[in-house]
Amino acid sequence: MNPKVKIAYWPQVVAFIMWLGTACLTYFFKNADDFPRTTEFAYLCFSIAIFCALTLSSNKVRYYGSWLLALALFAGGWELIQAKFVMLPRPFFGAPQELLDVFITDWYRLLDSLLHSLTLLLGGYILGCFIGFSIGIGMGWSLHFGYWAHPILRFFGPLPPVAFLPLLFAVIPSSWLAGELLMAFAAAFPVAVLTWSGIAGVNPNYYDVARTMGAKSFFLIRHVAIPAALPFVFVGMFMALGSCFYMLVVAEMLGVKAGLGFYMQWAQGWAAYPNMYAALIIMAVMCTSFMTLLFKVRNNLLRWQKENIKW
Repeated sequence: MNPKVKIAYWPQVVAFIMWLGTACLTYFFKNADDFPRTTEFAYLCFSIAIFCALTLSSNKVRYYGSWLLALALFAGGWELIQAKFVMLPRPFFGAPQELLDVFITDWYRLLDSLLHSLTLLLGGYILGCFIGFSIGIGMGWSLHFGYWAHPILRFFGPLPPVAFLPLLFAVIPSSWLAGELLMAFAAAFPVAVLTWSGIAGVNPNYYDVARTMGAKSFFLIRHVAIPAALPFVFVGMFMALGSCFYMLVVAEMLGVKAGLGFYMQWAQGWAAYPNMYAALIIMAVMCTSFMTLLFKVRNNLLRWQKENIKW
């Protein structure tokens, strides 16, 4: 966003009015049922309204004024439809104050589940990226390595990792280790293919210039092949991260007895759907945070492509 570009005031002004109206609707009008945390939700909406008023002079906040307005309309409509009139079937659809109650009363279990999911995700993703990166470099650089690795990659790589879930849980006594291996497998394939493609596509003239200056194979791989292939490598890492998010939920729902996926399954079994929605929100924040962090690393290493793709 260009700080010199003027952003309209009216979306944030209307957002202030809507958040204030949602706060009044929540606080002064009776609910159709005895929903918890109604007063707290009203205070939350009022606080957001005050934030909209106090930051009206901020060009950066006004840039998101339309989103603040859209969220106010969503929160107000949700409160009116579900808390005041219960127009959607319960318990599948709860009121917004019920969701707030989950974050207040069950924060410890949500935090513990988040830490378990982070540990499982990071271990499998890092291991898979390392394996895939190593295989990709070997296939792109060595014809002999590619001769043996290429058929194996073509045969096993396209298989969905979830297909190995029953086998791994039966062979490996630790469901946690089985989940780590599944995510490593999910991450390794896209990273290997894209790294291979990047290494194989490097202009041979780069190698010739480096060889004339006495460069050896290790130097060529480290200082010529890998830097030139990094744009492809990061594409593979983004694809691998998406695959790992998918496998994380599957592994935790079907085998690993901890994490956000397990928490969601527990909540569904007890018909505690607000708890399930709270876990979904935390999982979405976790996933987009990892994507944002990976983009920052990519932009730092590939400064010449910084403006091409944004997250």
